Amino acid sequence: MIKHTWNTIRDELVEDIRSGRLSAGDKLPTEPQLAERFSIGRHSVRKALEALAREGRLSIEQGRGTFVEALPRLTYTIGKRTRLRRNLIPQGVTVEGKLVEANRIVAPDFVAKALLLNPSAKVTESQRITLANDLPVAFGASYHCAERFPEFVERRDVLGSTTETYRTYGIQDYFRLKTTVHSRPSRPEESKTLKQHPDVPVLVVNAIDALPDGTPLSCSRVIWSAARVTFTMEQTDE
Repeated sequence: MIKHTWNTIRDELVEDIRSGRLSAGDKLPTEPQLAERFSIGRHSVRKALEALAREGRLSIEQGRGTFVEALPRLTYTIGKRTRLRRNLIPQGVTVEGKLVEANRIVAPDFVAKALLLNPSAKVTESQRITLANDLPVAFGASYHCAERFPEFVERRDVLGSTTETYRTYGIQDYFRLKTTVHSRPSRPEESKTLKQHPDVPVLVVNAIDALPDGTPLSCSRVIWSAARVTFTMEQTDE
């Protein structure tokens, strides 16, 4: 008779997912049901489920249950032209960006520095959340000079594309000037927003987009789920 431990429970559930016995979005049996299946205590079952949640294989939703993660790990390429939809849609996912809030504010220090603005300059802060197959993968804010880009948020929501919105201001092309990425533990509100296990870290991406001559257009700070995305850096000859 096999003596199950939380490690063997984890391995068997991983095999269930790999073999297709458990599919993306499937709800797992309850902890008592799994404890009975493996003839082991609920504490060990809970430990195995939490380990899989930290790996991004399961989603534990308070009050609803435990589900097989419905989203495959995505690859996001950072290069000279970094575009959200161009990155994610070819991977077979439905991408949706939702505006959470927009405000006209005095530029924070890091924004004024990035956009080469005076300390008292006003910027438009657009807070958005990005969903892939209805699952949150990122959220954060982008900043544009309010004087240079009046009504940017309104135009962006009508057109559904940052690239198309820039064209309404006579800007036909733009480039990624700078990107920095670092990881850190997720804060409680971030885990809640991303619907991920509290122990799963996040990736903080700071970026500046600019005209071909280097004049900055916007900067952003976005929090990504480390369990749902892998960043790759694209090299160019330029």
